[in-house]
Amino acid sequence: MQSAQTTVDPSEIAKFEAMAAEWWDVNGKFKPLHMLNPCRLDYITSQIAGEFDRDLKADKPFAGLRILDIGCGGGLLAEPMARLGADVVGADAAERNIPVAKVHAEQSGLTIDYRHTTAEDMAAAGEQFDVVLNMEVVEHVASPIDYLRACHDLLKPGGLHICSTINRNPKSYMMAIIGAEHVMRWLPKGTHEWSKFITPDELFSLLSEAGLDPVDRKGFVFNPVAWSWRLSDRDLSVNYVTASLKPT
Repeated sequence: MQSAQTTVDPSEIAKFEAMAAEWWDVNGKFKPLHMLNPCRLDYITSQIAGEFDRDLKADKPFAGLRILDIGCGGGLLAEPMARLGADVVGADAAERNIPVAKVHAEQSGLTIDYRHTTAEDMAAAGEQFDVVLNMEVVEHVASPIDYLRACHDLLKPGGLHICSTINRNPKSYMMAIIGAEHVMRWLPKGTHEWSKFITPDELFSLLSEAGLDPVDRKGFVFNPVAWSWRLSDRDLSVNYVTASLKPT
């Protein structure tokens, strides 16, 4: 198994270390994620429910499922998964994120196993999960294919991998970098590097090369009039999400 240094980019980790304390400030540096979160959760929960035949109207519909949120940050996705009954592990390579996530989970009355670790180290230790959530991380790693191979290894046979990132084209540069970082100032300048963005076709190829079977992709589309996000079957021009399965 590759060492953790294969994919962890220290300069990327430093960016998020500096913002760690602001994870749960809905008007802070992570405001874009708070705005996007309901849309992300709609996709994630529907994919998990469909794959594992769960009724989202039931009490604790994800009970019995072991879910890994890799690059968990302050716990914006880990906490909803725990509320739905899953056994959740939240992992992040940015050490300062973990205490923030732990304190917020305790304040929320949730039990979540937060760890300062990497996908590679967890895979090398033989950890396996029913679901791996890999949201807005792949564009920050040094080697996407090695990182995705580690995510593959972390899944049980038949497991579900959900991965979101940002497309690479002129529109994504204008919206994700010029718009979000320079005009709206939702994120600190330099949070993203356009050259690290990945097109949907490139991501599907990487997922397949990593041993996963891509089965779905959708766009996250921002409506500046309604000031909200929605899922789209057709518009993957900026933010998008994919679902893939580990063959049985």
